[in-house]
Amino acid sequence: MKIERTKNATRNIIFGGMLKVYQIAVPFLMRTAMIYFMGVQYLGLNSLFTSVLQVLNLAELGVGSAMVYSMYKPIAEDDKEKICALMRLYRLYYRIIGLVIGVLGLFLLPFIPNLIKGNVPDGINVYILYLLNLASTVVSYWLFAYKNCLLEAHQRVDISSKVVLLTNTAQYLVQFAVLYFARNYYLYLLVALLTQATTNIVTAAVATKIFPDYKARGRLDSMEVKNINQKIKDLFTTKIGGVIVDSADTIVISAFLGLTILAIYQNYFYILNSVRGFISIIFVACTAGIGNSIIVESKNKNYNDFKRFTFLIVWISGVCVCCLMGLYQPFMKIWVGEDMQLEFSAVICFCIYFFISEINQLLNTYKDAAGIWHTDRFRPLVTALTNLAMNLFMVQFWGIYGVLLSTVLSTLCVGMPWLLHNLFTKLFDRSQLKDYLEHLLFYVLISVLVCAINGLICSYINLGKWGTFFIRGVICVIFPNVIFYAIYRNSKDFQEAVYFVERMAKGKIPLRKLFLKKGK
Repeated sequence: MKIERTKNATRNIIFGGMLKVYQIAVPFLMRTAMIYFMGVQYLGLNSLFTSVLQVLNLAELGVGSAMVYSMYKPIAEDDKEKICALMRLYRLYYRIIGLVIGVLGLFLLPFIPNLIKGNVPDGINVYILYLLNLASTVVSYWLFAYKNCLLEAHQRVDISSKVVLLTNTAQYLVQFAVLYFARNYYLYLLVALLTQATTNIVTAAVATKIFPDYKARGRLDSMEVKNINQKIKDLFTTKIGGVIVDSADTIVISAFLGLTILAIYQNYFYILNSVRGFISIIFVACTAGIGNSIIVESKNKNYNDFKRFTFLIVWISGVCVCCLMGLYQPFMKIWVGEDMQLEFSAVICFCIYFFISEINQLLNTYKDAAGIWHTDRFRPLVTALTNLAMNLFMVQFWGIYGVLLSTVLSTLCVGMPWLLHNLFTKLFDRSQLKDYLEHLLFYVLISVLVCAINGLICSYINLGKWGTFFIRGVICVIFPNVIFYAIYRNSKDFQEAVYFVERMAKGKIPLRKLFLKKGK
């Protein structure tokens, strides 16, 4: 089966973008409602339980990524029998995973209070809250979760985006009513549990309708199962590393600094993660297409695409950093007040963290699309353990700053160099690494310079809460894009990126006529 990579990526980005706007705006309103109706400590509890359950999700082992990757080739060859057998194996694994998470979650139940420094809100039983969160996680695996792999492997995540949009709408309406009228956190979590079950059921029904020939049946030969299991084993350390990096910060802050500080930190991280979510739409939409391209296209073609993606991501990330640096504090002042603001030095740390994480995500996207998990199996774990050790040490001396910088330093000094080596050993030619690093370093230096100038300009804009936010917003959107265009407009990378984006827009936006010289 031939996958229309550009068409599907465009569709996924459009619907993924719509969903991401929705998932940022509405949860933001819910977060605000919880602050005013319930109290800031409830946000800290939310973040803590999410992080604990991410640790339990280690039981997933990377099964989803391994199974989706295993489907790329049979989909390209239209091997329906093998796809059905893969689905059956996927279903079996997910049922076992749900059971393991449930058992491990119950085992951890007595230790939950030890992860919270200070008191919890009055009338709250942390055990019940934890069990509701655990139930939601287990249900997500037991109820038809395996069918989502069909949509991912066929590059049709726009379908699941539509389903989530509908089910989440119902969830937020009911949850807001619970917060406003009942102010009962238990009911709030129960609604989330029911929504998760509904989302899985509806997604499975839609996937069955679109792909009626694909059913969980048949068996793979023992060698094929062995190869898949090896991929899962290789992904285990990647999963551990990702969970430690994502969860350690939250758990360390809760244990050392308390729920209130955690809630303030999470307010900032929520904004940062929302912006990251928009960029992740590009990664998610293109991963299956990249995987298909790696199979059917030449190594040189894939390397050129990789450089083009790098250029686009650095440009987008640079503009986002300008916006974060200029708008973080004015926005926080409007949203939660000056009492819940961090120092501007923390904002700089968040911005550095954001920029590094986006480049790292690009590298990881190519690694996952190419299935380079065996070679890469130790890197995430070593990086994560380095981060955890630095976290535990630095939080005691520098608080929030130590937590943020530990993640940046471990990624920049351990994770990224190692990952680049793996990519240019297994996927691209080793001789191309120097060329790539020269391009990347140039892009980064330009981005740092532009962000610094933009930040300096914004520092002189102080016109009251809303005036400052609006004027700085205009500057942060226009200034970096104009400067980037002035610097890159004659470069080959810019020309190819414009052509790529125009193709994704199906020619409806004449970007080459607008931005490229005649004849380019």
